[in-house]
Amino acid sequence: MKLLTRYVLREFLVPLGYCLAGFVSLFVLFELFGSFSRILSAHLPALEVVRYFAGYLAPYFKWLAPAALMLATLYTMWTFCRHSEIVAMRASGVSFLAIVKPLLFAAFAMAAFVAWIDECYVPARAQKAMRLKNERFDMKKLEQADSIAYRNSRAARVWTATSAADGACAHLLGVKVASERPGGAPLMTVTAERADWLDGEWWFTKPRVQHYDERGEETATPTPDLDSLAMRVFPEFRERPGDILAQNRNRAFSSVREKLRFARINRDLSDSQRREYLYDAWAQALAPLACLVITLFAIPAGIASGRQSVFRGVVGALVMFFAFYGLYMACMAAAYKGWLHHVPAALMPHVVFLLLGLRSFRRQR
Repeated sequence: MKLLTRYVLREFLVPLGYCLAGFVSLFVLFELFGSFSRILSAHLPALEVVRYFAGYLAPYFKWLAPAALMLATLYTMWTFCRHSEIVAMRASGVSFLAIVKPLLFAAFAMAAFVAWIDECYVPARAQKAMRLKNERFDMKKLEQADSIAYRNSRAARVWTATSAADGACAHLLGVKVASERPGGAPLMTVTAERADWLDGEWWFTKPRVQHYDERGEETATPTPDLDSLAMRVFPEFRERPGDILAQNRNRAFSSVREKLRFARINRDLSDSQRREYLYDAWAQALAPLACLVITLFAIPAGIASGRQSVFRGVVGALVMFFAFYGLYMACMAAAYKGWLHHVPAALMPHVVFLLLGLRSFRRQR
């Protein structure tokens, strides 16, 4: 790594760390106002407290990261201009792109981190943090999720369970699976003490199988020896624990893959529900791009504040920031209403402000 690159990166990462720490501290502080006494009375281990706040904060990180990048970029570029460092760098033959490349690289790394959090960390931790808070930080109650229900409209099956023995819905207790015929008449009902997802298949403990004829009346089982087993696998049940979990989870905490799969396999969703799921999936997949877009238009704003007026540069960047998310909300409403297709609705804010940022960036060069 070149000496100039290390210097610019160091000057940028320090204010970025301060901004992120400040935002995180504010969120934690506000949450502590309402939960501090409950956490103390529950005697939570310190590690569980850290995990709770990490899960609580994770869904908001895709908003905090672009804001922190914008402030850190403004400060870094303002400092370089105030001390005439950019002039010295350019006079030494260093291109403008080479100067700001470390900032763009850091923004790209932050975008990748945001994508990982939204896709991998939030689905596993955010729902658990919310449930822990709802259970008043009782870890024993957290281990079980009551009233599990799932409908697979494509396969015409309905799952119900009294509780889940784990947080991933891979081990269900008090299970009932009802399969229906195309007309809605019952086909088969399976009840069991528990169902476990093992090696990609559902294994039922002490299953009781009831078959029905075309008129919906109970009939004798065609496989009595198989139905009498104390533990039996049902390979025809292709539902995954993630499918069941996604339908019993807050939609905001689902991953992109879960949202797309849920919209694809659930045919009984209304048009408005399907539009919301598809837009949310695309918007979540593209959300990390905001880190790059906002950094791109914050660079020329920081240079303007250093050369002319701090007020002008900061206000200009804030206007662009809020305009970006204003257009984001407008496109979301249009997609929900069906006025705009979900793909261009999710793309539009990023494309519009990427072009505006490139234009400002080119003028500063």
